[in-house]
Amino acid sequence: MSDNTALLMVLFFCLCEKVVADPGTNNPSCYRIEPGTMAGIIIADVILTIAIVIVTYHCASRRRRRKERADKVYMNVRANCKT
Repeated sequence: MSDNTALLMVLFFCLCEKVVADPGTNNPSCYRIEPGTMAGIIIADVILTIAIVIVTYHCASRRRRRKERADKVYMNVRANCKT
């Protein structure tokens, strides 16, 4: 089953490459993106993804620290009440 699936995927990608890369078709509605523009979009996407990860990590670690501090205070208050 997996051999058939792999073969179908290879054939599908070859067909897609032929359709996309065929220079004989002159479609005026097709918009060409320059390589520099595409590289800029990819780099901006990577930077935005890294920024989201950093902000999420910072907020989560800050929340965790606050919770740990609150637990310490709560435990100390309870320990003082028992005496």
